[in-house]
Amino acid sequence: MKKKLKLMVVAGEASGDMHAAKLVKAIQETAPGAEFFGSAGSRMRDAGVEAIVDADGLSVIGIPEIARALPMFVRSFRLLKKAAAVRKPDAVIFVDFPDFNLKLARTLKKMGIRVIYYISPQLWAWRKYRLGTIRRYVDLMIVILPFEKDWYGSHGLKNVIYVGSPLTKEIHPGVSRDEFRHKHGFLDDSDLIALLPGSRHKEIVKILPEMLKAAALVAEHGKGVQFVIPLAQTRREVEVNAAVEKTRRLGIKVPPLTIVSDETFDAVNAADAVAVASGTATLETGIIGTPMVIVYKTSTLNYRLLRPLIDVEHFGLINLIAGKRVATELIQDEFTGETLAAEILRILEPEENNRMRDELRIAADKLGHAGLGPNPQPLG
Repeated sequence: MKKKLKLMVVAGEASGDMHAAKLVKAIQETAPGAEFFGSAGSRMRDAGVEAIVDADGLSVIGIPEIARALPMFVRSFRLLKKAAAVRKPDAVIFVDFPDFNLKLARTLKKMGIRVIYYISPQLWAWRKYRLGTIRRYVDLMIVILPFEKDWYGSHGLKNVIYVGSPLTKEIHPGVSRDEFRHKHGFLDDSDLIALLPGSRHKEIVKILPEMLKAAALVAEHGKGVQFVIPLAQTRREVEVNAAVEKTRRLGIKVPPLTIVSDETFDAVNAADAVAVASGTATLETGIIGTPMVIVYKTSTLNYRLLRPLIDVEHFGLINLIAGKRVATELIQDEFTGETLAAEILRILEPEENNRMRDELRIAADKLGHAGLGPNPQPLG
């Protein structure tokens, strides 16, 4: 009787959970009855992955925050190591989440387990010293960005395959621009601006208040301008409302906001402009083709510690793919309500709006048309 495939899959963030779930479903189609276990979020669990560790709790950003969560990471590491030793999987598939996954990859490789890495750590941007770890402990690297295979090749790594970005199949609106606007009562003849501050608590605290200040300034310039905040996780609505009330108590006239859940792609598609936190969401917005301003702000300590390690010309993924600054980036001290408002008003101008849509279309075409199937879900 043919041996049943047994795979350990380790993800640690909402985006990794989504990509891993689709990968698991694709493997199940070619290897029915395959067994999966590991670090799994809700989407992976729904796909049939047994959760030795709940990945939902592993998404932490910022050096102080990671330090406080260290006991949780140590406990998760030990549970996964023990499960691998007892169950002896045919391979372990790590999905993104490099701070945790590369350490575990080293341990499991030394135990004789084959290591596959899906969605490369962004070594081309920072922490190139991790190349040595990948050379020694990763048997196969599967990359999704068009320049990554050549980048690894130029650094002597040949065990790399490019499969195209799964986002090209996953990122598409479920309803038309008009349908979304009518559903939520937005006026057809007014500008709609989407605010995407990120899904983590720290991002909402640091980024959303400046976005709200910008919204107040933009509203002063354009009669009937409307704003939507799409959330991928419903539980963040309480945090968003708290940030809105806090901003209003500061005397800022925050305009009416519509908060929607699980409609991120529809909201971005219906918008005339988007303010989006740097990360995967910039790539999603670029694939949809809506003009954007890329922003990011973290604590002063985190920024001072991490900025020297970053070695790329652009923060925004869509700008990296384009190879030029298609969308303006406002990072840390450059990101204020005033600077964001000025950029939003600039890209709302019809000529600039159309120009950026054309450039985003060209950049998105560079991603190829691979992926692991439809059924889009917003990334965290």
